[in-house]
Amino acid sequence: MVVKAELHLHLEGSLPPSLVTKIAKRNGLVVPSDIFGENETFLWADFLHFLKVYDKASFVLRNAEDYREMTYDYLARTAQMGSIYTEMMVSPDHAALCGVSFEEHLAGVVQGIDDARRDHSIEGRIIMTCVRHFGVEKCINVAKNTVKYLHPYIVGFGMGGDEAGFPPAQFAKAYQIAHEAGLGCTVHAGEMVGPEGVWEAITHLPVTRIGHGVRSIEDPNLLAALRDRDITLEVCPGSNIALRVYPNFASHPLQKLRDAGVKVTLSTDDPPYFDTTLTREYAIAKEHFGFGENELLEMTRNSLEASFVDAVTREKLLAKVGI
Repeated sequence: MVVKAELHLHLEGSLPPSLVTKIAKRNGLVVPSDIFGENETFLWADFLHFLKVYDKASFVLRNAEDYREMTYDYLARTAQMGSIYTEMMVSPDHAALCGVSFEEHLAGVVQGIDDARRDHSIEGRIIMTCVRHFGVEKCINVAKNTVKYLHPYIVGFGMGGDEAGFPPAQFAKAYQIAHEAGLGCTVHAGEMVGPEGVWEAITHLPVTRIGHGVRSIEDPNLLAALRDRDITLEVCPGSNIALRVYPNFASHPLQKLRDAGVKVTLSTDDPPYFDTTLTREYAIAKEHFGFGENELLEMTRNSLEASFVDAVTREKLLAKVGI
């Protein structure tokens, strides 16, 4: 089994339908049945509909125990797939919508990380993530609270949501707050918008990673900039196909990005929504792009080297990769 790690996982998006249903029942809530598909998947039609279904499912999270269980569940499952490290994007705004305070949801995630390490020898860290379509002020507020309640497990700051409607430059203040507090920074770009979104992100935000970033392939000058600035792409092939960024794996640029000298990694994004797992993402790289074991381990090594974890922990994790 190839040792794995991932940098791009939305924690709320890791909830499988069975766990959504379990937590909803515990909290006395009813979840719309039309959001569930077969075999632990969700039903949605396009990107904006996906965001709405995502919100409906994450609405069941009402207390620290819910966050602990969700965190533990994902880390335990991926540890069985050979994963040794996961950076989880956590949304304080989704917690707030459900009446859960920043401190309470953070406490739950932290406990889940500790429990998973104890039981499954996997490390987890937190990227506090704002939602661009919730507006600039809410994103600034997430950054301020992240710094106010900073915990050693919070290692990064990021932003997801509707990329097309909310370009990155307007969120520079939120990123400045996080960056000045010593947090690593990443942002979703170059997924639903072309290379211009990545250019804007690396020009106006202090990012060392780009979430997705696959459409950078459309601009050779951008590829050179990513390579020269040592910016790593958090690539999620299964997500890109599910969201129709590309029609099939044959047209996906994972191999071309790597060949261009850009550092690429493998992640799941929101696995039950895209009918994927970390095992499947590594299998996709092998089956559709011809990656051998050493190349797959290179993806793992890239993830660990680009991670925001402390240097001591990173070196311990890298020692497990074997190349």
